[in-house]
Amino acid sequence: MRYAAGIEYDGSAFKGWQFLGEGGPSVQAALEQALSSVADVPVSVMCAGRTDAGVHGQCQVVHFDTEAVRDPRAWTLGTTTRLPPEVAVRWCQPVSADFHARFSARARRYRYRILNRAVRPALGRQLLSWERRPLDAQAMHEAAQALLGENDFSAFRSAECQATHARRNLQAISVHRDGEVVELQVQANAFLHHMVRNLVGSLCLVGSGERPREWMAELLAGRDRNKAGPTAPSAGLVFVGPLYPALWQLPAEVTDPGLQP
Repeated sequence: MRYAAGIEYDGSAFKGWQFLGEGGPSVQAALEQALSSVADVPVSVMCAGRTDAGVHGQCQVVHFDTEAVRDPRAWTLGTTTRLPPEVAVRWCQPVSADFHARFSARARRYRYRILNRAVRPALGRQLLSWERRPLDAQAMHEAAQALLGENDFSAFRSAECQATHARRNLQAISVHRDGEVVELQVQANAFLHHMVRNLVGSLCLVGSGERPREWMAELLAGRDRNKAGPTAPSAGLVFVGPLYPALWQLPAEVTDPGLQP
């Protein structure tokens, strides 16, 4: 039987999603250990999109195969009780054998929040980045619109990125202010390593007035990572989750009926 599950996690205590052997604790290793305990046999998972050290997940989607017979409630609650407090299984359900958490997804979404005030955060600091300089969220939003569409995002790709090419389809991006918090929301078919954090680092230079709004379009066209802004901190970045076509009958938070299979 193949199952899909939605996973929520605070990435602060982990070296990232992916199991790295002796490289430190990972969300994947914790989840597989807990699932294996419920199943009484080893269970491995495939995720919709890996996250880096310190990055959080609101609804990461995974799939796993097992011959163990358990109902969805047992997979959800039984696994969560065996997980560290930073990780929880939000839901679990059987899916058809041709569902794939990564390859069936048609989009991924991220959110980045910056506390924009003179004093660093104390409460909620693991979910916020911090910028003391005043940021013009409207300028950042307008500059970001130049990135929409299918483009080569080499200017926002880390040197460690293992993707075969840098072309991605950025479907939506917005920046807005809510009180002292500046929030970026972005959706694409897929992302490059550190792509969102590199976008945020460059947009903050626009927001602070160090660079004009037209600069983002110049960076995109130039494809030179060395000319772009710094990589923003991992704190503040949340993988909101993937999106799937309706045919997979997954929960509404990861389903977009307008997507084609």
